[in-house]
Amino acid sequence: MSERNATPASARGLVMLQLIGSRATQVMALMVRMDLADAIGDGESDLDELSRSCEIAPELLNRLLRALTSLGLCVESAPGKFALTDAGALLRKKHPDSLYEFVRFHTSPVTLQPWTLLEHSIRTGRPAFDKYFGTPLYQYFANDPELSAQFNAAMHEESRTAAGAVAEHYDFSPFGVVTDIGGGDGTLITTILKHNPGLNGVVFDTAEGAAQAAGTVRAAGLGRRCTIATGDFFDTIPAGSDLYLLKSTIHNWNDERAVTILRNCRAAMSDHGRLLIIDVVLPDRAAPDSAELDPYIKDLQMLVLVGGQERTRAEFDQLCAQAGLTITDVVPLPPHVGLSIIEIAPTEVSPA
Repeated sequence: MSERNATPASARGLVMLQLIGSRATQVMALMVRMDLADAIGDGESDLDELSRSCEIAPELLNRLLRALTSLGLCVESAPGKFALTDAGALLRKKHPDSLYEFVRFHTSPVTLQPWTLLEHSIRTGRPAFDKYFGTPLYQYFANDPELSAQFNAAMHEESRTAAGAVAEHYDFSPFGVVTDIGGGDGTLITTILKHNPGLNGVVFDTAEGAAQAAGTVRAAGLGRRCTIATGDFFDTIPAGSDLYLLKSTIHNWNDERAVTILRNCRAAMSDHGRLLIIDVVLPDRAAPDSAELDPYIKDLQMLVLVGGQERTRAEFDQLCAQAGLTITDVVPLPPHVGLSIIEIAPTEVSPA
Protein backbone atom coordinates (compact mmCIF):
# COMPACT_ATOMS: atom_id res chain seq x y z
CA MET A 1 0.00 0.00 0.00
CA SER A 2 1.44 3.37 -0.96
CA GLU A 3 1.55 6.22 1.55
CA ARG A 4 -0.83 8.20 -0.66
CA ASN A 5 -3.50 5.50 -0.32
CA ALA A 6 -2.83 4.47 3.29
CA THR A 7 -5.68 4.53 5.77
CA PRO A 8 -5.26 6.86 8.76
CA ALA A 9 -4.61 3.89 11.06
CA SER A 10 -1.97 2.32 8.82
CA ALA A 11 -0.35 5.71 8.16
CA ARG A 12 -0.05 6.34 11.89
CA GLY A 13 1.24 2.81 12.42
CA LEU A 14 3.95 3.32 9.80
CA VAL A 15 5.15 6.50 11.53
CA MET A 16 5.15 4.81 14.93
CA LEU A 17 7.00 1.76 13.59
CA GLN A 18 9.78 3.93 12.16
CA LEU A 19 9.88 6.06 15.29
CA ILE A 20 10.82 3.17 17.55
CA GLY A 21 13.33 1.69 15.13
CA SER A 22 16.38 3.10 16.91
CA ARG A 23 15.06 1.84 20.25
CA ALA A 24 14.55 -1.65 18.88
CA THR A 25 18.14 -1.51 17.59
CA GLN A 26 19.37 -0.77 21.11
CA VAL A 27 17.42 -3.73 22.51
CA MET A 28 19.05 -6.07 20.00
CA ALA A 29 22.44 -4.42 20.60
CA LEU A 30 22.17 -5.22 24.32
CA MET A 31 21.25 -8.83 23.55
CA VAL A 32 24.51 -9.13 21.60
CA ARG A 33 26.68 -7.27 24.12
CA MET A 34 25.38 -9.52 26.90
CA ASP A 35 25.88 -12.68 24.80
CA LEU A 36 22.29 -13.43 25.80
CA ALA A 37 21.58 -15.65 22.79
CA ASP A 38 24.44 -17.95 23.84
CA ALA A 39 23.20 -17.87 27.44
CA ILE A 40 19.72 -19.01 26.32
CA GLY A 41 21.22 -21.72 24.11
CA ASP A 42 19.47 -24.35 22.02
CA GLY A 43 16.49 -25.12 24.20
CA GLU A 44 14.22 -23.38 26.66
CA SER A 45 15.77 -21.37 29.49
CA ASP A 46 14.34 -20.39 32.83
CA LEU A 47 14.29 -16.72 33.78
CA ASP A 48 15.77 -17.32 37.22
CA GLU A 49 18.66 -19.36 35.80
CA LEU A 50 19.36 -16.70 33.18
CA SER A 51 19.18 -14.05 35.85
CA ARG A 52 21.89 -15.78 37.88
CA SER A 53 24.16 -16.40 34.88
CA CYS A 54 23.78 -12.81 33.64
CA GLU A 55 23.96 -11.32 37.16
CA ILE A 56 20.86 -9.21 36.52
CA ALA A 57 17.77 -9.00 38.72
CA PRO A 58 15.08 -11.30 37.29
CA GLU A 59 12.42 -8.59 37.17
CA LEU A 60 14.70 -6.40 35.04
CA LEU A 61 15.96 -9.21 32.79
CA ASN A 62 12.34 -10.25 32.25
CA ARG A 63 11.58 -6.81 30.82
CA LEU A 64 14.41 -7.17 28.32
CA LEU A 65 13.36 -10.69 27.35
CA ARG A 66 9.78 -9.61 26.79
CA ALA A 67 11.01 -6.82 24.50
CA LEU A 68 13.13 -9.32 22.58
CA THR A 69 10.06 -11.54 22.29
CA SER A 70 8.06 -8.65 20.84
CA LEU A 71 10.84 -8.16 18.27
CA GLY A 72 10.64 -11.81 17.20
CA LEU A 73 14.05 -12.79 18.59
CA CYS A 74 12.70 -14.89 21.48
CA VAL A 75 9.52 -16.77 22.38
CA GLU A 76 7.98 -17.10 25.84
CA SER A 77 6.31 -20.52 25.96
CA ALA A 78 5.16 -20.09 29.56
CA PRO A 79 5.69 -17.30 32.09
CA GLY A 80 9.44 -17.05 32.70
CA LYS A 81 10.35 -19.67 30.07
CA PHE A 82 12.22 -18.28 27.06
CA ALA A 83 13.77 -19.75 23.91
CA LEU A 84 15.38 -18.31 20.78
CA THR A 85 13.56 -18.01 17.49
CA ASP A 86 15.41 -18.84 14.27
CA ALA A 87 16.22 -15.13 14.00
CA GLY A 88 17.44 -14.91 17.59
CA ALA A 89 19.65 -17.97 17.03
CA LEU A 90 21.59 -16.01 14.38
CA LEU A 91 22.94 -13.90 17.25
CA ARG A 92 24.80 -16.88 18.74
CA LYS A 93 28.55 -16.69 18.14
CA LYS A 94 28.95 -20.22 16.79
CA HIS A 95 25.82 -20.44 14.66
CA PRO A 96 26.86 -21.47 11.11
CA ASP A 97 25.08 -18.39 9.72
CA SER A 98 25.89 -16.15 12.68
CA LEU A 99 25.31 -12.41 12.43
CA TYR A 100 26.76 -11.80 15.88
CA GLU A 101 29.79 -9.75 14.74
CA PHE A 102 27.80 -7.97 12.03
CA VAL A 103 25.21 -6.79 14.57
CA ARG A 104 27.87 -5.97 17.16
CA PHE A 105 29.69 -3.68 14.75
CA HIS A 106 26.61 -2.02 13.28
CA THR A 107 25.18 -1.28 16.74
CA SER A 108 28.45 0.02 18.18
CA PRO A 109 28.86 3.71 19.06
CA VAL A 110 31.41 4.16 16.26
CA THR A 111 28.66 3.29 13.74
CA LEU A 112 25.58 4.79 15.39
CA GLN A 113 26.83 8.06 16.84
CA PRO A 114 27.67 9.75 13.51
CA TRP A 115 23.99 9.34 12.52
CA THR A 116 23.17 12.11 14.98
CA LEU A 117 24.89 14.40 12.45
CA LEU A 118 22.95 13.13 9.42
CA GLU A 119 21.85 16.67 8.57
CA HIS A 120 25.51 17.70 8.23
CA SER A 121 26.02 15.00 5.59
CA ILE A 122 22.81 15.83 3.74
CA ARG A 123 23.66 19.53 3.59
CA THR A 124 27.35 19.21 2.74
CA GLY A 125 27.76 15.79 1.09
CA ARG A 126 30.59 15.06 3.53
CA PRO A 127 30.74 12.14 5.97
CA ALA A 128 29.35 12.84 9.43
CA PHE A 129 31.89 10.36 10.81
CA ASP A 130 34.77 12.73 10.07
CA LYS A 131 33.03 15.61 11.83
CA TYR A 132 32.03 13.51 14.85
CA PHE A 133 35.35 11.72 15.41
CA GLY A 134 37.74 14.18 13.77
CA THR A 135 39.24 11.64 11.35
CA PRO A 136 38.08 9.51 8.40
CA LEU A 137 36.67 6.07 9.24
CA TYR A 138 39.45 3.97 7.72
CA GLN A 139 42.14 6.06 9.41
CA TYR A 140 40.25 5.62 12.67
CA PHE A 141 40.34 1.85 12.14
CA ALA A 142 44.06 1.93 11.33
CA ASN A 143 44.69 3.55 14.72
CA ASP A 144 42.56 1.00 16.60
CA PRO A 145 43.56 -2.61 15.79
CA GLU A 146 40.81 -4.07 18.01
CA LEU A 147 38.10 -2.10 16.22
CA SER A 148 39.66 -2.96 12.84
CA ALA A 149 39.48 -6.66 13.74
CA GLN A 150 35.84 -6.24 14.80
CA PHE A 151 35.06 -4.57 11.46
CA ASN A 152 36.79 -7.35 9.52
CA ALA A 153 34.82 -9.98 11.47
CA ALA A 154 31.57 -8.16 10.66
CA MET A 155 32.48 -7.99 6.97
CA HIS A 156 33.29 -11.71 7.01
CA GLU A 157 29.76 -12.51 8.19
CA GLU A 158 28.24 -10.17 5.61
CA SER A 159 30.39 -11.57 2.81
CA ARG A 160 29.71 -15.22 3.60
CA THR A 161 26.16 -15.23 2.21
CA ALA A 162 27.01 -12.98 -0.72
CA ALA A 163 30.05 -15.09 -1.62
CA GLY A 164 27.99 -18.25 -1.99
CA ALA A 165 25.46 -16.45 -4.17
CA VAL A 166 28.17 -14.99 -6.43
CA ALA A 167 29.80 -18.40 -6.85
CA GLU A 168 26.45 -19.95 -7.81
CA HIS A 169 25.13 -17.20 -10.12
CA TYR A 170 28.16 -16.38 -12.29
CA ASP A 171 30.09 -18.60 -14.70
CA PHE A 172 33.79 -18.43 -13.78
CA SER A 173 34.83 -21.27 -16.11
CA PRO A 174 36.26 -19.00 -18.88
CA PHE A 175 38.87 -17.57 -16.50
CA GLY A 176 42.17 -18.82 -15.12
CA VAL A 177 43.14 -16.21 -12.50
CA VAL A 178 40.87 -13.87 -10.53
CA THR A 179 41.95 -10.98 -8.29
CA ASP A 180 39.63 -9.75 -5.54
CA ILE A 181 40.37 -6.03 -5.15
CA GLY A 182 39.74 -4.94 -1.57
CA GLY A 183 39.31 -8.65 -0.83
CA GLY A 184 39.56 -8.34 2.95
CA ASP A 185 39.87 -11.63 4.77
CA GLY A 186 39.48 -13.67 1.57
CA THR A 187 35.96 -14.97 2.21
CA LEU A 188 34.71 -14.16 -1.29
CA ILE A 189 37.63 -15.49 -3.28
CA THR A 190 38.03 -18.71 -1.28
CA THR A 191 34.34 -19.45 -1.77
CA ILE A 192 34.68 -18.89 -5.53
CA LEU A 193 37.82 -21.03 -5.73
CA LYS A 194 36.16 -23.91 -3.89
CA HIS A 195 33.33 -23.83 -6.46
CA ASN A 196 35.82 -23.65 -9.37
CA PRO A 197 38.71 -26.12 -9.00
CA GLY A 198 40.47 -24.89 -12.16
CA LEU A 199 40.67 -21.28 -10.96
CA ASN A 200 43.52 -19.54 -9.13
CA GLY A 201 43.11 -16.38 -7.09
CA VAL A 202 44.72 -13.30 -5.55
CA VAL A 203 43.49 -11.32 -2.55
CA PHE A 204 44.52 -7.68 -2.92
CA ASP A 205 43.98 -5.20 -0.08
CA THR A 206 45.83 -2.95 2.32
CA ALA A 207 47.94 -4.66 4.97
CA GLU A 208 45.26 -3.91 7.58
CA GLY A 209 42.43 -5.06 5.32
CA ALA A 210 44.10 -8.34 4.40
CA ALA A 211 45.36 -9.11 7.91
CA GLN A 212 43.14 -12.22 8.27
CA ALA A 213 43.33 -13.36 4.64
CA ALA A 214 46.20 -15.82 5.11
CA GLY A 215 44.26 -17.62 7.82
CA THR A 216 41.14 -17.85 5.66
CA VAL A 217 43.10 -19.20 2.70
CA ARG A 218 44.92 -21.71 4.88
CA ALA A 219 41.71 -22.89 6.58
CA ALA A 220 40.14 -23.41 3.15
CA GLY A 221 43.10 -25.55 2.05
CA LEU A 222 43.80 -23.22 -0.87
CA GLY A 223 47.38 -22.18 -0.14
CA ARG A 224 48.59 -23.51 -3.51
CA ARG A 225 45.89 -21.70 -5.49
CA CYS A 226 45.51 -18.35 -3.76
CA THR A 227 48.10 -15.67 -2.98
CA ILE A 228 47.87 -12.40 -1.07
CA ALA A 229 49.12 -9.04 -2.31
CA THR A 230 49.00 -5.76 -0.42
CA GLY A 231 48.82 -2.24 -1.74
CA ASP A 232 46.58 0.74 -2.39
CA PHE A 233 44.03 0.46 -5.19
CA PHE A 234 44.16 4.23 -5.61
CA ASP A 235 47.77 3.85 -6.76
CA THR A 236 47.92 0.63 -8.76
CA ILE A 237 46.29 -2.79 -9.08
CA PRO A 238 48.30 -5.96 -9.85
CA ALA A 239 48.13 -6.97 -13.52
CA GLY A 240 48.00 -10.50 -14.84
CA SER A 241 44.51 -11.71 -13.96
CA ASP A 242 41.73 -12.60 -16.40
CA LEU A 243 39.04 -11.38 -14.02
CA TYR A 244 38.89 -8.71 -11.32
CA LEU A 245 36.32 -8.36 -8.53
CA LEU A 246 35.15 -5.30 -6.61
CA LYS A 247 32.64 -6.36 -3.97
CA SER A 248 31.08 -3.65 -1.79
CA THR A 249 34.01 -1.37 -2.63
CA ILE A 250 32.86 1.22 -5.15
CA HIS A 251 29.99 2.29 -2.88
CA ASN A 252 32.54 3.47 -0.30
CA TRP A 253 33.65 6.36 -2.49
CA ASN A 254 32.37 9.45 -4.24
CA ASP A 255 32.33 9.54 -8.04
CA GLU A 256 35.81 11.02 -8.44
CA ARG A 257 37.46 8.40 -6.24
CA ALA A 258 35.37 5.60 -7.72
CA VAL A 259 36.51 6.52 -11.24
CA THR A 260 40.14 6.43 -10.06
CA ILE A 261 39.67 2.85 -8.85
CA LEU A 262 37.98 1.85 -12.10
CA ARG A 263 40.73 3.45 -14.21
CA ASN A 264 43.33 1.49 -12.25
CA CYS A 265 41.30 -1.65 -12.89
CA ARG A 266 41.28 -0.88 -16.60
CA ALA A 267 45.05 -0.35 -16.55
CA ALA A 268 45.53 -3.77 -14.95
CA MET A 269 43.14 -5.59 -17.33
CA SER A 270 43.98 -7.07 -20.68
CA ASP A 271 41.77 -6.11 -23.62
CA HIS A 272 39.89 -9.38 -23.11
CA GLY A 273 39.71 -9.20 -19.34
CA ARG A 274 36.57 -8.71 -17.29
CA LEU A 275 35.67 -6.85 -14.11
CA LEU A 276 32.78 -7.68 -11.78
CA ILE A 277 31.34 -5.03 -9.49
CA ILE A 278 29.26 -6.76 -6.82
CA ASP A 279 27.17 -4.09 -5.19
CA VAL A 280 23.71 -2.64 -4.70
CA VAL A 281 22.06 -1.44 -7.92
CA LEU A 282 19.32 1.01 -7.05
CA PRO A 283 16.18 1.09 -9.21
CA ASP A 284 15.63 4.21 -11.29
CA ARG A 285 12.58 5.12 -9.20
CA ALA A 286 12.48 4.87 -5.42
CA ALA A 287 9.79 2.73 -3.83
CA PRO A 288 9.32 0.81 -0.58
CA ASP A 289 11.85 -2.01 -0.71
CA SER A 290 11.51 -5.57 0.52
CA ALA A 291 15.26 -6.24 0.72
CA GLU A 292 16.55 -7.34 4.11
CA LEU A 293 18.75 -4.26 4.33
CA ASP A 294 16.91 -1.27 2.86
CA PRO A 295 19.20 -0.01 0.06
CA TYR A 296 18.15 3.60 0.57
CA ILE A 297 19.03 3.50 4.26
CA LYS A 298 22.26 1.75 3.29
CA ASP A 299 22.90 4.59 0.84
CA LEU A 300 22.65 7.10 3.68
CA GLN A 301 24.87 4.87 5.83
CA MET A 302 27.59 5.12 3.20
CA LEU A 303 27.23 8.90 3.11
CA VAL A 304 27.31 9.25 6.91
CA LEU A 305 30.30 6.95 7.48
CA VAL A 306 32.58 7.47 4.48
CA GLY A 307 30.96 9.89 2.03
CA GLY A 308 30.10 7.08 -0.39
CA GLN A 309 26.84 6.15 -2.08
CA GLU A 310 24.78 3.42 -3.69
CA ARG A 311 24.05 3.90 -7.41
CA THR A 312 21.57 3.17 -10.19
CA ARG A 313 22.51 1.29 -13.35
CA ALA A 314 22.73 4.60 -15.20
CA GLU A 315 25.13 5.99 -12.59
CA PHE A 316 27.34 2.91 -12.87
CA ASP A 317 27.29 3.34 -16.67
CA GLN A 318 28.58 6.90 -16.27
CA LEU A 319 31.40 5.87 -13.92
CA CYS A 320 32.50 3.06 -16.23
CA ALA A 321 32.43 5.27 -19.32
CA GLN A 322 34.87 7.69 -17.67
CA ALA A 323 37.24 4.78 -17.01
CA GLY A 324 37.17 3.27 -20.51
CA LEU A 325 34.84 0.46 -19.47
CA THR A 326 31.38 -0.73 -20.54
CA ILE A 327 28.78 -2.72 -18.64
CA THR A 328 27.91 -5.91 -20.52
CA ASP A 329 25.45 -7.51 -18.11
CA VAL A 330 23.77 -7.08 -14.71
CA VAL A 331 22.81 -10.22 -12.79
CA PRO A 332 20.61 -9.63 -9.72
CA LEU A 333 21.41 -11.95 -6.83
CA PRO A 334 18.61 -13.38 -4.65
CA PRO A 335 16.64 -10.76 -2.68
CA HIS A 336 18.06 -11.82 0.69
CA VAL A 337 21.55 -10.91 -0.61
CA GLY A 338 20.48 -7.47 -1.84
CA LEU A 339 23.31 -7.16 -4.38
CA SER A 340 23.84 -7.55 -8.13
CA ILE A 341 26.77 -8.72 -10.24
CA ILE A 342 27.70 -6.04 -12.76
CA GLU A 343 29.86 -7.53 -15.54
CA ILE A 344 32.18 -5.02 -17.21
CA ALA A 345 34.53 -5.17 -20.20
CA PRO A 346 37.06 -2.74 -21.69
CA THR A 347 35.15 -0.41 -23.99
CA GLU A 348 37.35 -1.20 -27.00
CA VAL A 349 36.33 -4.84 -27.08
CA SER A 350 32.74 -4.56 -25.85
CA PRO A 351 30.02 -5.99 -28.10
CA ALA A 352 28.05 -3.39 -30.00
